Amino acid sequence: MSRDPPAQITYLRPGHPVLARLSESDQVLLGWYEGRRTVLVDLPADVELTVPGSEYQELRPLLAMLPPGEIELLSLSRALVVWRSRHRYCGVCGSATEPRSAGHVLRCTNGACGAEFFPRLDPAIIVLVTDGDHALLGRQKSWPKGRYSALAGFVEPGESLEQTVAREVQEETGTRVSWVRYMASQPWPFPASLMLGFHAGAVRGPVQLDGELEDARWFGLTQLKSEGALLLPPTFTIARRLIEAWVLEQTNTSP
Repeated sequence: MSRDPPAQITYLRPGHPVLARLSESDQVLLGWYEGRRTVLVDLPADVELTVPGSEYQELRPLLAMLPPGEIELLSLSRALVVWRSRHRYCGVCGSATEPRSAGHVLRCTNGACGAEFFPRLDPAIIVLVTDGDHALLGRQKSWPKGRYSALAGFVEPGESLEQTVAREVQEETGTRVSWVRYMASQPWPFPASLMLGFHAGAVRGPVQLDGELEDARWFGLTQLKSEGALLLPPTFTIARRLIEAWVLEQTNTSP
């Protein structure tokens, strides 16, 4: 049985004809990767690039196929490209911006303004709420049929992360959490989020949806351990890590 070759990044070497057409402002220094200085090329709209044997693909499905180092490099690249595309003009005076600091700062070209803009990062919480051997999961209408995941939402100004967890869970399901514990984090450049993962406790009760989720319900440990009982998040996501860590903990502590 033949197998497709594993996915990998295609790099352009110095001296490539396309690179000769680009200005310094079209390039962003990413740093050193595997002993090589790596630069992001932000191609202008009128420049076409085709590399034999390669193809363009959306990053999200590739996260399950690439090694961690390449995921980090591509996540950084995607976040910077989106940021640059959304800050071509100054948000203070409307003048054009130009890159500085190897592409990691965009500065207003209006000398009377001179505002500087830095890559944006949007903190968001994702939380697995549990009560005994049950976990509270929700689903969005756009997800594949049968998929459920941990609850999530963006941090609002003036909130602590713990307050965001409590607010999001109550808003989306009507459930009040009694404790919150930080677990782990994951960059999520779609377009510029940092997912902050938590485990929280609550008393199991009726779920009251606010319309943001299509459904939310309490699932027993047996359901989460049963293959095919429901469709969990992809393995590369922090949501899946939160669920699997709790299932493992419950399994090891069960009599």
